Amino acid sequence: MNRLLVSAAVAVLSLAAAPAFAQDSDLSDPGGEKVNQLIVYGDDPCPEASSGEITVCARKPEEERYRIPTPLRGIDQPQSEAWANKVQAYETVGRFGTLSCSPAGAGGSLGCTQQLINQAYAEKENGSEVRFSELIQAEREKRLSTIDADAAAEQARVEEAEKAYFEQRKRQAAEQDAAEDAAAAAAAQKK
Repeated sequence: MNRLLVSAAVAVLSLAAAPAFAQDSDLSDPGGEKVNQLIVYGDDPCPEASSGEITVCARKPEEERYRIPTPLRGIDQPQSEAWANKVQAYETVGRFGTLSCSPAGAGGSLGCTQQLINQAYAEKENGSEVRFSELIQAEREKRLSTIDADAAAEQARVEEAEKAYFEQRKRQAAEQDAAEDAAAAAAAQKK
């Protein structure tokens, strides 16, 4: 049964990865930004991020493009199973009943799903695969490091534009006053 699941997972993963150059996962971040997670291979370029989007690329060597993912390689070999897991399996031989994930006792099969979920989370936490959360955090910190400098530059541009505007208004008011004074002086000379 275990080998069948592994074989099915390998087949699905190899078919899904074959036509694609990168694996794409678009997620919405709680911070309101769209997060685009890609695995790129060899010298493939990482696409540029558009505004309001974080693009994170994990680079792997070209020879990994069409291979079975590292965590699934050799998973069905008895040598790859840790001794601690074998001992733990012996410790649970006598467990039975509800939520025990055993064929014995009423409701024994009910705990298997939770056991699989717990095992998957443990593998994900301890896996050597790409950790996108760390890459996303690094990209977010890189963006935040430039915010202050960008805001200061924008503020300087706005202040310069305001200063030029007010100087132009002063100049126009002075020209208008001079024109009115000249018109008044010309009217006074005619009388």
